[in-house]
Amino acid sequence: MIAVIQRVSESQVKIDAEIKGQIGVGLMVLLGIEDADEQVDIEWLSKKIVNLRIFPDDLGVMNKSILDVGGDILLISQFTLHASTKKGNRPSYIKAAKPDFAIPMYEKFIGVLESELGKEIQTGEFGADMKVFLINDGPVTIIIDSKNKV
Repeated sequence: MIAVIQRVSESQVKIDAEIKGQIGVGLMVLLGIEDADEQVDIEWLSKKIVNLRIFPDDLGVMNKSILDVGGDILLISQFTLHASTKKGNRPSYIKAAKPDFAIPMYEKFIGVLESELGKEIQTGEFGADMKVFLINDGPVTIIIDSKNKV
């Protein structure tokens, strides 16, 4: 699994011009799922996201997690994170999981992430044409690949 995590002051996702998910201060997370992903990837990445210390403390040092600041999470599925651009100019998405595998993994990820955060998260809709809006605070953007744990 690959996650692109952005610290935001606000974020929302629209589908067909209607707001599907919206948060204030927190994290907007783009999630890419591949066939090699397992439950251990879900658990490790969820724990990593909620404990990532990228929010400022009283001295302005990035020393607080989303748990510490009581922020929210907006999770968006994005298969293009697994794009391969090694050959030619048209990305290949062969590594990205197909919906029959990816949707259940995405739903499990939502459940584990909500459990780790201790509250409901906001989401987009798997496979939908979404418009994502955000104000990246910092800017702070972190990329984590669950296959690079060590």
